[in-house]
Amino acid sequence: METPWLSADELRSWRAFSDLMLVMEDALDQQLRHDSGLSHLHYSVLVFLSEAPEHRLRMTDLAENLKIARTRLSYTVARMEEAGWVRREDSPGDKRAQLAVLTDEGMATLEGAAPGHVTLVRSAVFDRLTPAQARTFGAACEIILSGLTGPERPALPLDLPWRR
Repeated sequence: METPWLSADELRSWRAFSDLMLVMEDALDQQLRHDSGLSHLHYSVLVFLSEAPEHRLRMTDLAENLKIARTRLSYTVARMEEAGWVRREDSPGDKRAQLAVLTDEGMATLEGAAPGHVTLVRSAVFDRLTPAQARTFGAACEIILSGLTGPERPALPLDLPWRR
């Protein structure tokens, strides 16, 4: 079977997207580290916990939300425990599961970091797009993400990160 190479337009789009992913992640991480001493991953953990009922999530659910390997999450949460932003608890309904719990200090850290983060996201993304473009961008991202995580995702050597 012959490889279906990308057209010039597809290659241009792919490179723009690939570069965007790398530069955006770096910009978000730099802004958060500079303004609040948080990595982008630490900020994301705090966000998901702040939005969860009672500010707690099973570690496996948190890994899935973050789209990262459980081992990476375990290491990250351990560092965040040292900082006093989260704590771990045994799950009352499942002796094998642990919960990550947002502390008051973690919530205060998130509240301090959020304005600068939102300002960067707005200026880098949404101030540059019309409302229609923003909706199209979001829809395209959802379609691509579904193709990588849904039932028809490509066969890869390893399972999804949060299942590893």
